[in-house]
Amino acid sequence: MSIPTDLEIARKADLRPLTDVAHDAGIPVELLEPYGKGAAKISLDAAGAMAERPRARYVVVTAITPTPLGEGKTTTTVGLGQAFSHIGRSATIAIRQPSMGPTFGIKGGAAGGGYSQVVPMELFNLHLTGDMHAVTAAHNLCSAMLDAHLYHGNELGLDLHNITWRRVLDVNDRSLRNAVIGLGSRLDGVPRETGFDITAASEVMATLALATSLADLRARLGRIVVGYTKAGTPVSAEELEVAGSMAVILMEAIKPNLMQTLEGTPALVHTGPFGNIATGNSSIVADQIGIHTGDFLLTEAGFGADMGAERFFNIKCRYSGLDPDAAVLVATVRGLKAHSGNHRIVAGQPLPEALLAENPDEVHAGGDNLRKQLENMQAHGVTPVVAINVFPDDHQADIAAVGEIAAEYGARAAVTTHFADGGRGAAALAEAVAEAAEEPSRFEVLYPDDMALRDKIHTVATKVYGADGVEYSSTAAKQLDTYEAAGFGHLPVCIAKTHLSISSDPALKGAPTGWTLPVREVRASVGAGFVYPICGDMRTMPGLGRTPAAKAIDIDENGDIVGLS
Repeated sequence: MSIPTDLEIARKADLRPLTDVAHDAGIPVELLEPYGKGAAKISLDAAGAMAERPRARYVVVTAITPTPLGEGKTTTTVGLGQAFSHIGRSATIAIRQPSMGPTFGIKGGAAGGGYSQVVPMELFNLHLTGDMHAVTAAHNLCSAMLDAHLYHGNELGLDLHNITWRRVLDVNDRSLRNAVIGLGSRLDGVPRETGFDITAASEVMATLALATSLADLRARLGRIVVGYTKAGTPVSAEELEVAGSMAVILMEAIKPNLMQTLEGTPALVHTGPFGNIATGNSSIVADQIGIHTGDFLLTEAGFGADMGAERFFNIKCRYSGLDPDAAVLVATVRGLKAHSGNHRIVAGQPLPEALLAENPDEVHAGGDNLRKQLENMQAHGVTPVVAINVFPDDHQADIAAVGEIAAEYGARAAVTTHFADGGRGAAALAEAVAEAAEEPSRFEVLYPDDMALRDKIHTVATKVYGADGVEYSSTAAKQLDTYEAAGFGHLPVCIAKTHLSISSDPALKGAPTGWTLPVREVRASVGAGFVYPICGDMRTMPGLGRTPAAKAIDIDENGDIVGLS
């Protein structure tokens, strides 16, 4: 049976009035600020107004290390959220807002898929309530104020060769990665080298995601470091006298967005920090509201469990004070076979026939990745549940092999068909998650605040990634010393590495051992509240491929959007 396209399914959705969605979730309707028919802002006052309501079970949805095949993490989050109503329970999902760069680049949309989507799909993927643009404006205002400060005499003594603040746009444009600005006449500014990042990679976006209130956001914006003096002293946005204006621009953006799934499940869509150099998680303020909206709050963490979930545990939960009750690890038969290293998978090309053949031994071989991610969940004291996201042509013996790997770690596992069957197809998974979340929470962060930065990096590298140790370049070592001396040593670490492997080498599949994590550079996102070591070549401004999704996105003769997927 063929399934209609995601857009066709979304267009046929019978949307509930958002006031009804909010009422059923216990969100005071008078605190909704409608944005058309498909979305509404939620006043931050909602968290206080709902504080006496029962606390939901808090569940993070993560996955094995991503493969080109896609594991369906967002779709699983949506499908699982819908599934709880099928077992007589209630749930709310919290996910990131998609960046339009990837939407028009390679993804074509990020609202879920099949019968497990957030709707309206077009609104979700395109602009939503303008939060991305607000982040872009706030970031670039800081950039403009910085360059104006340089032009008018540089009273703060910024070193032109050590300015860390760049500019951002919500578009994939590789030609802007590096730029020289201030060219022209003397009136056109101070010439210097800089560049652009995508908005999702902005420290302002990460700061917005980790802020716990408007006042906290204002304070964090002030702590943003834009560069250093020749003596190595950090210069902040507060010293540039721009943090207040940035906060004003973000006053609406800090309010979470309420939407719904195809089955009317509440969906809190808010912020979109990059998953490589930032947390890759939706906002704390959304979770502060969502934690009082029903029996379960499901929040998705970007990339594999070694990245998004580790940052969820050690950065987001550290700042929010919310302890998770369970974790869902999404895995597919195809993804685990890919981690065996036996197949060459090329985007846009047919899948190798051998990959699709029944081979439970190969599932077990690639299952080392799932095993390590299960260990990572248990290292944080969180009870994992394996969601086996099946495809119609998966073999029963292969599916059973995934369950066997979960059983090795005493973890529950459930087959889910939410893409084709919606919430009904994830009912067994919902039952398993409900059981896991009832177990006493033993959650703990991996390291204390007062541990030295090098020790924090070593802890994550060895315990989560499976590295033998860490090797620092001379530049990275000096930067760590500078940050410790500047008083940044109490911050958690957010290690920027490839998302295609648990290791720092994207070519290594499964769960590599016998390797050393190479740290070539270290940067500090002081406003957001973390230090990020860079291991490898991290692209913070993506580029468009030969055939980007933008080529297929258009308006038809009826004025309807086509091409989103």
